[in-house]
Amino acid sequence: MQAKKRYLLVSVVAGLLFLIYLWGLQIGEFQQQPYHYPQIHQYHQQDYHPQLHHQHTSPHERRAIRDNIYKNKRCRMETCFDFSRCQSGFRVYIYPPQRGDEISETYQKILSSIRESRFHTADPSRACLFVLAVDTLDRDQLSAQYVQNVRARIHSLPTWNDGRNHLIFNLYSGTWPDYTEDLGFEVGQSILAKASADVANFRPNFDISIPLFSKDHPLKGGSAGYPARSDASPSRKYQLVFKGKRYLTGIGSETRNALYHIHNGEDIILLTTCKHGKDWEKHKDSRCDRDNQDYSKFDYQELLHNSSFCLVPRGRRLGSFRFLEALQAACIPVILSNGWEPPFSEVIDWRKGAVIGDERLLLQVPSITRSVGCDRILALRQQTQFLWDAYFSSVAKIVLTTLEIIQDRVESHVSRNHLLWNFLPGGLFAFPQYSTDPAQFPFYYSILGKSPSQQFTAVVHTVTPLQAQISPVVKLIIAVAKSKFCAQVVVLWNCDKPLPPRNKWPSTSVPLTVIEGQTKVMMSGRFFPHNDIITTDAVLSLDEDSVLSTNEVNGYGHVIASYANCKTLALLKLRCYTNIVFNRS
Repeated sequence: MQAKKRYLLVSVVAGLLFLIYLWGLQIGEFQQQPYHYPQIHQYHQQDYHPQLHHQHTSPHERRAIRDNIYKNKRCRMETCFDFSRCQSGFRVYIYPPQRGDEISETYQKILSSIRESRFHTADPSRACLFVLAVDTLDRDQLSAQYVQNVRARIHSLPTWNDGRNHLIFNLYSGTWPDYTEDLGFEVGQSILAKASADVANFRPNFDISIPLFSKDHPLKGGSAGYPARSDASPSRKYQLVFKGKRYLTGIGSETRNALYHIHNGEDIILLTTCKHGKDWEKHKDSRCDRDNQDYSKFDYQELLHNSSFCLVPRGRRLGSFRFLEALQAACIPVILSNGWEPPFSEVIDWRKGAVIGDERLLLQVPSITRSVGCDRILALRQQTQFLWDAYFSSVAKIVLTTLEIIQDRVESHVSRNHLLWNFLPGGLFAFPQYSTDPAQFPFYYSILGKSPSQQFTAVVHTVTPLQAQISPVVKLIIAVAKSKFCAQVVVLWNCDKPLPPRNKWPSTSVPLTVIEGQTKVMMSGRFFPHNDIITTDAVLSLDEDSVLSTNEVNGYGHVIASYANCKTLALLKLRCYTNIVFNRS
């Protein structure tokens, strides 16, 4: 009898433990899914029913989302990208738009940037990467720019192949109240260039995090950073500022609701307003009226340009417009957005241009910013300007940076290293096809502790036949070769006559090389890099009828030396040239 009671008791306890275990699994799934990856099978039904997103997803839906997350979560370039398509070079093809397509102004800018880039091809058979014509930027189902039937349209593409070798751009995902990362269609094996990317769903070295930018962001050029030369001092009127919305309900409300705790009204100005949206008065709290009153007392641009640090808390989504606004104003971003993958983090070292904070440690932010020394503040502000000008000041730069990163992955044997990306002039100007060694680029000399050579290569452009030893070109070669700054002489033979034998040229104390130009009688031939011959940083470009003495050539050498001492050189994309063309009769 006692044995039966013990057996019954053990069975009841085991059953209770099993129920508790199942309950724990449900809770774990609920807590682990604050954001969802854009691969949800149910969305082919939701394309026509945006009101379904007003309701919180059920545990069953979360389970389905989680299954789809891990379905392609392991995608990397080695497993989800077909490198064989790129054997003829890195080319990008844009699908032709379909009849009735409505494309937003922002997506038009992205497509225009690709079409005008050196990567674009109109031939899909030559393409390494494919870009959709359908607008996928705004996937908020309550938005007027939300495009219906995206899933069916992309799956009907003949080369879709589960998204392999495709690039998808997205700025907004999810909708109220959860603002998940769902796009309403499966991205499959495509590369996702996404704003507000969550590290939990981000596929490292495959997806690309891009900044959130407004529809007014310029297509090309872009506004320069705001600091003037007189604004070199690291100290500014304010230590830390922020001005933006405060959310009374829904996701993204915690951090902004707590900002008043560290606002002191003196050097830390953190202003929020709950006066936004249609029903804000229904949800207003006891602080709303006072916050709205203080909010109107300060001009946002005046705060931006007169503060050392700018707070960048998360909004409804992880990204915020405040990020780019702070960079442009040389206001050091203090990022409070746990789980956000910063833009272009694969190549940009954000420790050099921002302060990465923790939303849970908001009260420590003032002491953290005050602990940063003046030299460090100045260095951070300088880096914000470099990053803004190099990668973020226009839509074209954002798009080109995205494509250059993918190209570096595809052509990894000639990819840029982090030095080229994080120092002037930046990865968009230092082409790895020229060299992957930073020491080959004169603008990195000071960083590497290397001094530029004070010698030059003289390139003599010749278009007339060599008649005798008294020819003007011979006299010019002899005078130039005697200069102590001349490392070598290169004669660019662009004459229609055959190249004279070596014994017809004068003997010189420096190497003399005669090469046939690739384009006859074309002035541009002198600017061809000739990397296998020219080894100096500076080039003295001369016409054959130039009349110069050795002393005059030495004068040019002193110019080279002064440029080297100032650590400045003329910059071109493929080679650093300091060109002076003498054409004196």
